[in-house]
Amino acid sequence: MNLPNIRHLSETDLQDYVAKAGEKSFRARQITEWLWLKHAHDFDAMTNLSQSFRQQLKQEFSLPALQTDLVQQSSDGTVKSRFRTYDGHLIEGVLIPAEDRKTACVSSQIGCSLTCKFCATGYMERKRNLQFDEIYDQVVLINRSSEENFGKKLTNIVFMGMGEPLLNYNEVMKAIARITDPEGMGMSPRRITVSTAGVAKQIKKLGDDQVRFKLALSLHAANDSKRNQIMPINETNNIKALTEALRYFYDKTGNEITLEYILLQGVNDSETDAMELVKIYRQVPADLVNIIEYNPIEAFRFQRPEESAIQQFMRLLEKNGVNARLRRSRGKDIDAACGQLANKG
Repeated sequence: MNLPNIRHLSETDLQDYVAKAGEKSFRARQITEWLWLKHAHDFDAMTNLSQSFRQQLKQEFSLPALQTDLVQQSSDGTVKSRFRTYDGHLIEGVLIPAEDRKTACVSSQIGCSLTCKFCATGYMERKRNLQFDEIYDQVVLINRSSEENFGKKLTNIVFMGMGEPLLNYNEVMKAIARITDPEGMGMSPRRITVSTAGVAKQIKKLGDDQVRFKLALSLHAANDSKRNQIMPINETNNIKALTEALRYFYDKTGNEITLEYILLQGVNDSETDAMELVKIYRQVPADLVNIIEYNPIEAFRFQRPEESAIQQFMRLLEKNGVNARLRRSRGKDIDAACGQLANKG
């Protein structure tokens, strides 16, 4: 018999259960603290509950938790962790250290359905969405890794790992609610960025829901013809629809928006491409354009442009008033860089 996951109970459900079990009402609060603040992954750890009550909880509920399966450290300090879910699937998360920042890059799905041509995850079958407690566990475990390796807690979280966060909307929102809850991770939503390949309807929903975190759009090509080729999602969410959705999101929230753009040699790195990107930047309330180095994957052989071409592209953007930053790759030697997550180990 599959027992219900205790972390999926609402606060009211948990209070009702504790009352029916004949326990004092404050026991619900203690259980909540163990689950979300102290990150207990089994009932025996809940030492301020009686042994008989812990036994009862074990008999009536499950407490599945993400387990660390493999850890790799890059020569640049980046740490990639492979996690195993309760049903045997594997996902990856990355800890990216910088002097003043410790950033967790987390996954939202097991695999991905969007088939972006430059992304290793896009060549994997999407098995299922991650549940909110599994996303939360990733952050807890990566935070623990940050403390162990660098003596500091996480400062930032980016939903830029495996999967499309906005196609797992409800679970991602619930995970962020727990991560930002003072009785959870207590992280400011301003330190969280959700990155999307471009689901216009859901970007607008973020605005309607008045979210407080930042948004990043993986643009990667500045006209529909090229974007259709490398990001098939563009066929149903074209650039016009996305620019409208981003403006709507900003009007509703005022939150920071970033455009992400991977440079691919001979694909999207010309002077014309740069000027088309300038045009889009002027149409949306974006704070920043992140120009990203392409990281090679086995499935498809794009090339990284020459350094001179990258610098010329950057100069054109800056000359035309674009706030652009070149994001250098981290963790390439362990397949932990942008677009490389594929459970290779």
